[in-house]
Amino acid sequence: MILVTGGLGFIGSNFISMALAGVFPELSSDEFIILDSQTYAGRIENLGHYAQNPKLKIVIGNICDQRLVDELVQDSSSVIHFAAESHVDRSISGPDIFTQTNIVGTNTLLKSADKWGKRLVIVSTDEVYGSLSSGEATENSSMNPSSPYSASKAAGDLLALSYNKTFGTDIVITRSANNYGENQHEEKFLPTVVRRIGRGEKVPVYGNGKNIRNWIHVEDHCRGIIKAWKLGKSGEIYNFSTSDYYENLEICEILLKSRNLSLDRVEFVVDRKGHDFRYGISSHKARNELGWISEHNFRDTVDKLFEWYEI
Repeated sequence: MILVTGGLGFIGSNFISMALAGVFPELSSDEFIILDSQTYAGRIENLGHYAQNPKLKIVIGNICDQRLVDELVQDSSSVIHFAAESHVDRSISGPDIFTQTNIVGTNTLLKSADKWGKRLVIVSTDEVYGSLSSGEATENSSMNPSSPYSASKAAGDLLALSYNKTFGTDIVITRSANNYGENQHEEKFLPTVVRRIGRGEKVPVYGNGKNIRNWIHVEDHCRGIIKAWKLGKSGEIYNFSTSDYYENLEICEILLKSRNLSLDRVEFVVDRKGHDFRYGISSHKARNELGWISEHNFRDTVDKLFEWYEI
């Protein structure tokens, strides 16, 4: 039995759906427990018909509840930790819940994983490395978070590494580039752009639109997480990224052109506070040590984006 926190959210629900669909041979005989607080971004509907799968149990609860977490971790063979508050804008307007969920919640899981001797895979983010003017961060690069969101994720990562070094807790950390795919909440950039286009509205873009992000399909990310769960060395970090680097304005142009529209639909808005200019991470370690490769290309997924997100 594998415990999956945040399994009703964007990445977690894709992971569970792929697992129950038989995409991961490593998990063909496993059953799953989801622990999710069912916030605005976590919906049972994200699982579709898999929500009724007999190999799945869903528990609505908070990862900060030590007693509940202890019970679930004790009954599990390992833990994959997706649960997080993840929207940068929300972290700027209200950082408290990010501190509670991403730091205290991760610590709660770490205590239980250490107590019961279970492997804990922590799903983190490239944002912990901060903005890079050029090049790509490796797993050994210093962390330089800018927002309360990325700072809370960095703190959770540091706690995990400290548990490994101090107590020998079996932890693996994964960090990925910007995810896209089915079930992503409408507050995120790609769903916002697609839905604004679909409604014939202006597309809001922060600042001058030159900020650069690397994009990875959520299914490629989930395949990486499974590789790290199975093959990752305890106490190690693994980055997952692609060659799909785009300015935010380029993303808008690609999506608009696919619907025979022009950039005059873009509306530049006041920039986000502390807005990182460019993220870049190297997946060389994951490719060499885990045998991971990405299978999707962003430009080939444009029609799917409209299928997923358009109203």
